[in-house]
Amino acid sequence: MKDKINNTPAAWWVWAARIFVGLLFIFSGLIKINDPLGFSYKLEEYFEVFHITFLDGLSIIIAVVLCSLEIILGFALLIGVRPVKVAWGLLLLIIFFAFLTFYSAFFKVVQTCGCFGDAIPLTPWQSFSKDLFLLLLIIVLFINRKKIQPVFIAKTGDQLLIAATVVSLAIGLYTYNFLPFIDFLPYKIGANLPDEMKTPPGAQPDQFELTYNLKNKKTHETKVMTDADYIKTGIWKDNDWVAIGQSESKLIKKGFTPKIVDLSIQDAQKNDYTKELLSNPFYNLMIVAYDLDKTDTAAIDRLNALAINLTEGYNIRTVLLTSNAGPYAEAFSKKHHLALEIFYADEVPLKSMVRANPGILLLKNGTVINKWHYHSIPKYDELVKQYFGK
Repeated sequence: MKDKINNTPAAWWVWAARIFVGLLFIFSGLIKINDPLGFSYKLEEYFEVFHITFLDGLSIIIAVVLCSLEIILGFALLIGVRPVKVAWGLLLLIIFFAFLTFYSAFFKVVQTCGCFGDAIPLTPWQSFSKDLFLLLLIIVLFINRKKIQPVFIAKTGDQLLIAATVVSLAIGLYTYNFLPFIDFLPYKIGANLPDEMKTPPGAQPDQFELTYNLKNKKTHETKVMTDADYIKTGIWKDNDWVAIGQSESKLIKKGFTPKIVDLSIQDAQKNDYTKELLSNPFYNLMIVAYDLDKTDTAAIDRLNALAINLTEGYNIRTVLLTSNAGPYAEAFSKKHHLALEIFYADEVPLKSMVRANPGILLLKNGTVINKWHYHSIPKYDELVKQYFGK
């Protein structure tokens, strides 16, 4: 396949780089824009690392814009519209991403970059390697940017680019105001939460290797040895050799890790209710408001009224999960006259349960039957007809 600008053919590797980079940017953008709130949480981690937390209030806007930009640039590259500007945009964006992933990997700060959301978790070094490879391909495209020919005439290309911009922004706004189209989190509909927290019999745990720094008291010779060599050589029997400093632990083989490892539900007295609430054999509602300061209070009031009716009509247990301190949550409950049991959990799993504040989970036997954003709170009659009236 050949494109010509001033009779200069575009080499096959330019076409290969164009297609690969374009599709990967579109895929990456779509994965993240499916869950812009989750990506905004990741951005807030970076803001904290770089001491720019004043941007937290803009995190969701930045998330939607960045995801849309990936889709727009990838699409523009594929159809060859405005190639010079697109090449510059891709180059600047990949340099920015490469810097973030390198910083995360080298300084061990944000341990998952969120490059492909929760669909494909990558370690920081994997993310940086991916960005480095993309940087090389984009440099090829940048050098050959004037050889990138449009697939359509200029007017059609611009119209398609505008359409891609509108569609990508619309997807981001929809998934933020409702829920992701595809839920990649362990609390998705159909998941049994107690099972997601279990380690099956015989599963291998993570394997670590300890490294010791040793020094000979007489000769002042130093050695670095792993725990296996330390035992195998019998050097531990020699009183002249002593360990100095702290031993270093390194993961050498990843073992089995349950999908849910950080969920612990407690009452105000720190009594654990995780098993009781997740093993309830009857229908029960969990209203998740990870931060009552930021929650939609009008939605809380509507959910409280719904909970009262469900309790009176069908004895449905409804609880509120939050990460706020007990006294604050109790004061909030009193102010809003909540008829809800209040329990507490860490903010991280609550953010993963449902991408809304508040969000609603319908559980039975620990299985997530359904979940809703507060913008789509189901009506009492709908719940009764679909679930409780059977």
